[in-house]
Formats: sequence, C-alpha cells, structure tokens
Amino acid sequence: MRRGGPPRLPTMNHRTHTLLWKQLLQRSARSNLSLQGQIREMLVSAILDGLVEPGTPVPSGRELAEQLGVARNTVVLAYKQLADEGYLLSRQRSGHFVNAQFVAGLRARDPDAAGGGASLAPIDWEGRLRLQPTRQRSIHKPADWQKFPYPFLYGQFDASLFPTANWRECCLKALSVLDIRDWAPDHINRDDETLVQQIRTRVLPRRGVWAQAEEIVVTVGAQHALYMVADLLLGESITLALENPGYPDARNIFAARTSRLVPIDVDADGLPVDQRLEQADYLYVTPSHQCPTGVTMPLERRRQLLQWADRNDLIIIEDDFESENRYGDEPIPALKSLDHSHRVIYIGSLSKSWAPGLRLGYIVAPAALARELRALRRLMLRHPSAFVQRAFALFLSLGHHDAQLRRIAMTQQQRSQAALEALSRHAPQCVVTPVIGGGSCWLRLPDGIDTGELARRAAAAGVLIETGDVFFFEQPAPGPFMRLGWQSIPDKAIEPGIALLGALIRELQAGA
Repeated sequence: MRRGGPPRLPTMNHRTHTLLWKQLLQRSARSNLSLQGQIREMLVSAILDGLVEPGTPVPSGRELAEQLGVARNTVVLAYKQLADEGYLLSRQRSGHFVNAQFVAGLRARDPDAAGGGASLAPIDWEGRLRLQPTRQRSIHKPADWQKFPYPFLYGQFDASLFPTANWRECCLKALSVLDIRDWAPDHINRDDETLVQQIRTRVLPRRGVWAQAEEIVVTVGAQHALYMVADLLLGESITLALENPGYPDARNIFAARTSRLVPIDVDADGLPVDQRLEQADYLYVTPSHQCPTGVTMPLERRRQLLQWADRNDLIIIEDDFESENRYGDEPIPALKSLDHSHRVIYIGSLSKSWAPGLRLGYIVAPAALARELRALRRLMLRHPSAFVQRAFALFLSLGHHDAQLRRIAMTQQQRSQAALEALSRHAPQCVVTPVIGGGSCWLRLPDGIDTGELARRAAAAGVLIETGDVFFFEQPAPGPFMRLGWQSIPDKAIEPGIALLGALIRELQAGA
C-alpha cells in the first residue's frame, strides 16, 4: 500500500477525477497564459507532483475537454506540445501516457526526491561566503507595496503612466522576420547597433554629451553599470570618495571591493570640492539630481570639480540620476559634457523613471575602458537581451521615449506640488529640501522622532515611507530624515496620505 501523499488520479472515481482536474486548472489560471498554456501547466504540475503515475494514461482529449468545459482541440494541442517536449508518449489507438523514462530522469536529478543526502551534515555556507550581501544596509520596499493605499515610495512602477500601446507596437515591429534574424543570434559582446545609434543621436545630445559608438556600452540598468565599473577599477588599495547621504547600493557595491571609502557630506549645492578629495583615486557623484536630497550641483562647482580632477589625477564616476526630470527649467548639462580630459565615466538609465523592470542602462567611457567593460559583461551575461534592445531602439526612433519623458515630468510636477502643499498643511514641522524635479523630496523631521517607529506606525495605517538612515554612511544617522516619493501614488491619495503621516508625526512628538 502506498503511504502518504495525494492519491493517484487513475484510482479516482470519475466525479473526483473531474473535480481535481478543474481545481488544478484553476490553480494554473493566469491572465498572461492562454487556455492552452494553462492546461499545459496543469498537466506538467500533475506529472511532476506525482499526481499521475509514470507510465499511466492521461484522459483522452475528448474526455478531458468535457471535464474542463473547453474545446477538444485546445486539449489536443496541449497534449501535442507535451509529447514534443517528452512529458507524454503518444501511442497509436491507445492515447497519451506519462513518459516514465522522462520523469525518472527528472527525479534522478532531484536529490530530495531520490532521498540522497539525507544523512549528510548540512553545508556551512555562511563560513564559505566571501561576502554576505543580505547583511548590507539597503533600501527596503515591501513586495506587496501596491496593496497599500498610500505608497510614498520612490522608483516604483506606475501602470497608469506606462505607454502600453506604444511599447507593444515597438515589440511587434521587433518581431518582424528581418528583425528576428538580426537580434536572435548570439551577439557575444556586441550591442544592438540601432540602439547604440539612438543613444548617440537622441539621448546623449540632450545631456550635452557627444560620444562615438565604441565608447557606449549597453547595460542591464544603471546598477549593473556601477557593478562592472567597480569590478574593473576598484580593489583594496584603491580609495573612493562618495556623497553622504548617498545611494545605498552604490555604497554596497563599492564596499564589496574596497574598505577605503571616504564619505563627503553634501550641502545645498551637492558635493563640495575641497581637500577631502585629496586622498581619493575615484569619486562617485550624482550631480544632476543628488540621491537622495534632490539638489543639483551648479555649473560653477562642476567646473571646479573637473579642474580638481585634472590637477589631482581623479577619475569621476557620474551617475546621471533623474537628470531630465526637471520642472519647467532646462536641465544643466551633464558633468560629462564639460569633460575635456576624458576623466568622467558616465552612467545613465533608459527606463528607470517609467519602467524599471525593463532594466536598460548604458555607460559612456573612453574606448579602451569600454572595450574591457564589454569583455567583462560577456563573462557575466554576454549581453543584455537583444530583443529588448531592438524594441527600445524603435521606441526611441519613433519619438515615444521623448513623449514619455514629457508626460512623466508633467505628472510628477503635479504630484510634487500636491505633496508639498499637503506637507505645509499637515506637517509644517518638517523641513523640506527645495524640489526642482524628480519623483521625491528629502525631509528632515523634528528632532527626537524615531524614523523607524514612524515607518512602522505609518505602514500599519496604510502609509509607506522610506526612512533616511539607510542613505547615510555613518550609523546612527545624524538626524531624523526620510525620503517621500510620489512616483507611484495616485494623485487623489497624496493629500489624505500626508494628513495621516502628519498626525503620526504629531503623536510621536507628543510621546504617544
């Protein structure tokens, strides 16, 4: 007698059999799968979970179609696909059977299913790790943040602003026969030439940057770009200066390669240019929209920084964070645009502000460095998805990207105005760093406020905020700060959400 586990399907009566298939189909029901795909997923799960014994028949196409209430041809096509993939065997006049040899091969590769390793001592992975990224301080956002009524988070997706029709059009164009033949082969370490051309002629000139194709490297987002630059250039003997407060994951990436990090406190004009830079070999800076304060480095200070770099052999890593999202004014040209000595490594994102899941960024660097970056990228992932690169090249060439940036800027300007007005009414005790663009603002809370406790109480009330301590190099942070984002919150939720937040701040001030 078989012990434990669910009963096998062939021993069930017809009614139970029918109910279970319907339950399995419901479990596989996903909006992004066709009905045929859902049936296929249902059958694969039943086979791999052991609900259907190897070598036993599955219901005929007609029988399963009647049980599920679907067209027989839908089931037949699903069976054919599973037979092609090896899950099922088709026997003439006998129907389809679970392929015992195929399933045995799958289970042989699963040590838990085979009972292997049960008596061995567990591996001490913690003792083997050179680095434990889980212990680094990073920005935390709940996975279910969209379920909260007042998510004041930065950098999250807003479905209402996504250009669905335009992006779909570009994806469909990229699926033409000629395009497929172009992007489907392995590019090894090459990028899509049409995307590089669009970055050269459409994206970079808006930032005052002119580059040759061999100086541009496409990345899987700006963070991937930082990781590769750090991999090539940093080591324990290298000293890197960076902004404080600053981007936590840049700090984490650099700290994994050198302990010689020099935090430099930013002021109202961004990173100061002073003697603290003397000990640095490299500098990481976000001059156009400082993370997280949002301040912009003035043109004169940019020139001072480049002059300092020339005199002191300093290499600058410029993260052009949220550079184009300024309200009303033309953005200040990138630091890279003023660089005549090729000392600036320029990093940008193509999708962060409106579709972070696309993960597309780029690096502009001297050709010798760009060549090594491509070689390193080949070792990591060869190249970013060539299909996504081609679709995005079309998105740029058809003018959709420019229109999308304008739409986002207008929307975020409206949201920022609503948020700042609500803060002045409901939380006047907070000091707001002036906002000139972007999807967030930086707040200093009243002294004595525990930002962690505020975040916990706010979340319980449906309000999500980002505490400021994670952005600071030193711990504890030098004061109670927070970042308030409006990229993904509906306009109508801004006022009531900030009203709740203001009430919680007053409670904490009163010692409640």
